[in-house]
Amino acid sequence: MPKSRPPYPAEFRQQIVELAQTGKTPAQLSREFGVTAQTIANGLAQANVAAAPPMRGVRSAPEREELVRLRWQVRQLQMERDILAKATAWFAGRGEKTFTPSTSS
Repeated sequence: MPKSRPPYPAEFRQQIVELAQTGKTPAQLSREFGVTAQTIANGLAQANVAAAPPMRGVRSAPEREELVRLRWQVRQLQMERDILAKATAWFAGRGEKTFTPSTSS
């Protein structure tokens, strides 16, 4: 089993990616800094994914959580509206006054 080395510091990875984005090839950077070309290619791919605009229909975790919360809230409000509509119909069907003004004058 090959030994794995600890991850490179974030600043070092960022510098390598920036150098690769300026036009140096992963092979050149590999020879210059002693990092495998595959590691540099992986870093470039990660940077491209992070910089890409979100795809249509794909939501971030906070957006998904908010969407779930809002859908639950809509269901609750619809249920409350339906209950109030039924109660209103029930009271209207009884034909009784539900409000009697006070005679304090």
